[in-house]
Amino acid sequence: MVNIGCIIPVQNIRNLHLPDEIIESVKKNEFHIYAVNTIDEGIEILTDIPAGKKQADGTYPKGTINYLVMQKLKKYYEKAKMNSGLNTSNNKVQEKNK
Repeated sequence: MVNIGCIIPVQNIRNLHLPDEIIESVKKNEFHIYAVNTIDEGIEILTDIPAGKKQADGTYPKGTINYLVMQKLKKYYEKAKMNSGLNTSNNKVQEKNK
């Protein structure tokens, strides 16, 4: 079954004005309004995968969206580092060989 709805910031609930048609759809469970406190909550609603909380060592648990994001960012960083001439031992940019 497909869930149809929208995600709004929880702070906007008090300002929400809906047409009667939408209110009836919500009552019939045909339309959903998800109020979220964080982007991570929205990610979990959209993907049905845990976002993941940062652990003490700065990593995210495997099987979470944030873990996958960090893995992708690491790949981008490594590619950028290879193309920039950055020496990782001293974090100084060195001139590339021509």
